[in-house]
Amino acid sequence: MRRATVYFDEDLHKALRIKSLESERSLSDLVNDAVRVALDEDHSDLEAISARKNEKTVSYEAFLKGLRSRGQI
Repeated sequence: MRRATVYFDEDLHKALRIKSLESERSLSDLVNDAVRVALDEDHSDLEAISARKNEKTVSYEAFLKGLRSRGQI
């Protein structure tokens, strides 16, 4: 493990302390888990972007025109 100094907004820190007490887990464990979740979401987003990189781009105007022509708006 590596040590780092992190500054939290006062309300976030209070929420973390309360969650830490109620879950009987350390603040470090809670923060590590939250960072892992955020990094995993980033990875999933990047995979989705990569999978769709060859899709045709549609402008907002063209999309709305299509919705109107199909009677959806």
